[in-house]
Amino acid sequence: MSEKSTIIPLFPLPDVVLFPGSPLPLHIFEPRYRQMVNTILEGDRIFGVLLYEPVSSHARAIGCTAKLIDVEKLPDGRLNILTEGDRRFRVTRTIEDLPYLQGEVEWLEDEPSHTDCQEVQAEIMTYIKDILRLSSKINNRIVELPEDLPTDPMRLSFWVAGTMYSVPEDQQALLELQDTYNRLKHEAKVLSVTTKFLAARSALKDAVG
Repeated sequence: MSEKSTIIPLFPLPDVVLFPGSPLPLHIFEPRYRQMVNTILEGDRIFGVLLYEPVSSHARAIGCTAKLIDVEKLPDGRLNILTEGDRRFRVTRTIEDLPYLQGEVEWLEDEPSHTDCQEVQAEIMTYIKDILRLSSKINNRIVELPEDLPTDPMRLSFWVAGTMYSVPEDQQALLELQDTYNRLKHEAKVLSVTTKFLAARSALKDAVG
């Protein structure tokens, strides 16, 4: 095992793509994963989350670690846990000598961007504000901009992917990108379409009365 790789427990989950900084609450009921949580509680409190694809019965190779924030142990042994996404990784080798899956992983970071992200970041912020404003109008319920919205371009790109996307495959593609600028550009295109769709719905609501 190289100095840049390490072994972590793996938790494949259908329809779940975790991003750094995103919260992930889980109810743990399977004995093997209860064992996993109880084991990592005594260590670094980290496990890896991978998108599981039921059709192929395989998990994707790139995921994100979840760090245990809070654990509630129920009388029957089940667990309610709160985690937060931490670091992206790629599985280079799986290990199956325990009831739960483990993997040797290498850590992934975004490559230094040669393009200034300031313009596309400002564009995304405008879209987010418009989407929240239009959603508030359509649903007759105020939706406010989160106070803890990241200002760092990379963190913002992860927040958008984890919060404003709903299709796991699209989220996975963004998770796998290692260029902050390209991730933001992809997101800006999607948010532009979303804004136009909501604007049309808002106009229709005004017309109908």
